[in-house]
Amino acid sequence: MRIVYFTHSLASCWNHGNAHFLRGVLRELGQRGHDVLALEPEGAWSLQNLLRDHGEAGLEAYRANYPELKSRAFTTGEEAEAAVAEADVVIVHEWNEPSLVAAIGRLRRGGARFALLFHDTHHRAVSDPGAIRTFDLDGYDGVLAFGATLAEVYRGWGWGDRVFVWHEAADTRLFHPPAEEVEREGLVWIGNWGDGERSEELESFLLRPAQTVGLPLDIYGVRYPEEALATLARYGVRYRGWLPNARAPEIFARHLATVHVPRRFYVEMLPGIPTIRVFEALACGIPLVSAPWQDSEGLFRPGQDYLTARDEAEMVRHMAALRDDPALRRALVESGLEAIRARHSCAHRAEELLGILGRLGAAPARLGPAEPVAAP
Repeated sequence: MRIVYFTHSLASCWNHGNAHFLRGVLRELGQRGHDVLALEPEGAWSLQNLLRDHGEAGLEAYRANYPELKSRAFTTGEEAEAAVAEADVVIVHEWNEPSLVAAIGRLRRGGARFALLFHDTHHRAVSDPGAIRTFDLDGYDGVLAFGATLAEVYRGWGWGDRVFVWHEAADTRLFHPPAEEVEREGLVWIGNWGDGERSEELESFLLRPAQTVGLPLDIYGVRYPEEALATLARYGVRYRGWLPNARAPEIFARHLATVHVPRRFYVEMLPGIPTIRVFEALACGIPLVSAPWQDSEGLFRPGQDYLTARDEAEMVRHMAALRDDPALRRALVESGLEAIRARHSCAHRAEELLGILGRLGAAPARLGPAEPVAAP
């Protein structure tokens, strides 16, 4: 099949977590013999910020690790429409302009023979539902939601059995334990400061506990305002700046453990949806301890694949145990790797997508016009 994916950016992962998963799953689809193309808008903010801060050198890790992937920038709707003329499957990510989403939907509604899916990997459906409801999805065959609670939002909007849960996963061709172990020290946290969605949680579940147990802490990420940097300095944190995601495995390999601190929306309003970093960390064989997070879909085995802290005091105890107990670290690594390899790789997600397309009858000769979605 010819598969076209409209992303915000494939080349840049600067504050753009969907690029992590997309690279892995598109590579898996290509390995299965499908013709895969990513399209991204000219001047995408993630790519522009990366180039502003790091120049072309900022793209080296992506290019070296994903030479088989191809993406093309488009500047006009006409270019985008021409690119899907021979497609069998078109997927449009929710971080695209409403005008583009609507234009591709009109093609499908007008008789285009490709299967058309909308892919949502964000919390805006609950944090800013008006932004999502501006999208004209009437021409779409279905929605891919990256968690069951998000899928329920779309069902409430009238999508019924045409919304499919499609979790993110680890690209295990890149994210795996190191071939040779090196000396490990301290904690690492890879993530962006965000927009105040977890500032308090980062202090109580990461910064203070690390200082309390005397574990050095390295932090990588972008969008850290001056007050955030001052907070890190107060706790003696080594702030390392932006990290190309393709280099994350080598960073995980140098540290004893890492921490998951979910954004508030994924704790309170969309429980059961882990960030991509949970999958990637477990795939790399680094012990993980998490701030409170409800695994309502049973993706993992809390207490076995990773540790969960209910409060700051328990996080301190977990960090101390990880510091002092090599057997505990080994057990967590083995169990986490088992979970990823059994259920949560990009290869698994590629197969799931092909299964979804099969349910939709996604072969050009069989697809009829997309059915309109009833108003809620």
